[in-house]
Amino acid sequence: MSETYACHKVSEGVIEGDVLISTDDFCFYLVDPKTGVVIEKNHCLEGQSIADKILVFPSGKGSSVVQADGMYQLKMTGKGPKALIIKYPDTVLVASSIIMEMPVVDRVPKSFYEQVKNGDKLRVDADQGTLTILS
Repeated sequence: MSETYACHKVSEGVIEGDVLISTDDFCFYLVDPKTGVVIEKNHCLEGQSIADKILVFPSGKGSSVVQADGMYQLKMTGKGPKALIIKYPDTVLVASSIIMEMPVVDRVPKSFYEQVKNGDKLRVDADQGTLTILS
């Protein structure tokens, strides 16, 4: 049984993948571009790979240069996330995701955050403004 939630498109695209949830703000520069593994000390995802995941996180952190460069390096190695679901997107994440053609959404209802779990299969349809938990 799938559940669908409304959301707001930040960057277009439709993708399906496994969810990875971060309760900490995220800096893409602190991810190893060769592996997609989070290398930030004491981050809730330290040691885990974001490669090919739909990354759910509160907000970005770090300077605009390191954030954009981190996303770019991950895009070039193919070790970045498939899509982003951000509670509080900033202009750097918005601009970078549009340039790198990565689906990004925000304005997701609280009920989605209460339901979704790590490893859930999720369909992000930024174009239609929907998130569907498939399993």
